[in-house]
Amino acid sequence: MKPIAIVGAMQQELAGLKQALQNTHTIKLGSREVTSGTWHGQPVVLALSHIGKVAAATTATAMIERFDVTELVFTGVAGGLGQGVNVGDMVVATEFLQHDMDASPLFPIYEVPMYGRAHFPTNLHLTQSLKAAAQDILKNPAQWIDMDVMRELHVHAPKVHAGMVVSGDRFVSTNVESRDLQQRQPHALAVEMEGAAVAQVCLDYGVPFGAVRTISDRADDAATVDFSRFIHEVASRYTLALLGTWLSKRSSG
Repeated sequence: MKPIAIVGAMQQELAGLKQALQNTHTIKLGSREVTSGTWHGQPVVLALSHIGKVAAATTATAMIERFDVTELVFTGVAGGLGQGVNVGDMVVATEFLQHDMDASPLFPIYEVPMYGRAHFPTNLHLTQSLKAAAQDILKNPAQWIDMDVMRELHVHAPKVHAGMVVSGDRFVSTNVESRDLQQRQPHALAVEMEGAAVAQVCLDYGVPFGAVRTISDRADDAATVDFSRFIHEVASRYTLALLGTWLSKRSSG
């Protein structure tokens, strides 16, 4: 059985996932460390991509080429952009766009040269199943996150959103940057630094791609407040619960 690839950009975002795998084996792919194993009876390969579009694309390509994966799921944190997308919410991406792509006047702004498109969709079936798993775990977030921690980190009644996520090689962390991005991409729910590159790679290889991001901040002047703690005490636990639920449903379905 071919494996499912799970990739994240930061070590803290993947905390707990390696421990959830059984029958593990770790190899080096270039400078990347990839751990293979099983989880709920499903073969899985897990990798840390590092931050940014190039690092993410390199990792995705290596995973597809080496392991012939059936699907690739990217997980981690993002900054919220859309109205009502708050800290502690989860965003399931339906499509990606590179907000810093500009090859004009040769090509329209945001369009990736030679692809004839700016928007790269995720796989519909995979996205729907990830959204269902996210909704399941957020029915009772206190099962995964301590209520005192939620209050201290300003997580209130977390929700699941589905829509466009934008990526770029810049950490958006000021009110000015956030407002500018919201004006240029009014349909974007969240911003991060890897997903659009992975979506492009998966399109090239015909590999179904899905992505789920936990909102750690509003991509504004408060974006770095308790960032590390949020990843450790909220986002990583969401990720473990969501992917465990998702894989369990696949095994039983």
